[in-house]
Amino acid sequence: MSATWLAVILGTLGCYAFKLAGASVPESVLDRPHVSAIADALPIALLSALVVVQTFAVGMTLQLDARAAGLAAAVVALLLRAPFIVVVVVAAAVAAAVRALGWMP
Repeated sequence: MSATWLAVILGTLGCYAFKLAGASVPESVLDRPHVSAIADALPIALLSALVVVQTFAVGMTLQLDARAAGLAAAVVALLLRAPFIVVVVVAAAVAAAVRALGWMP
């Protein structure tokens, strides 16, 4: 068996074990206020981390480029309570315009 298949099988088993462990948590633990607060905030934190990494990372380095301008435009659109599709279009348009004008790489 190759190392790749071994990694796939071990990853699959690990994911299943985590899912089983999560399903095995008693209701009394899940009903605690601090556990509920953490469970509510965790997806937001993970998504925010993903956005930051995808916006500012190029390989193993940090880079400020047109993606940052698009993210800034998206934040402004969100603060103005724009619908989600408008936020996405504004972010893409600003990033494209910044690249087309050569303001950032």
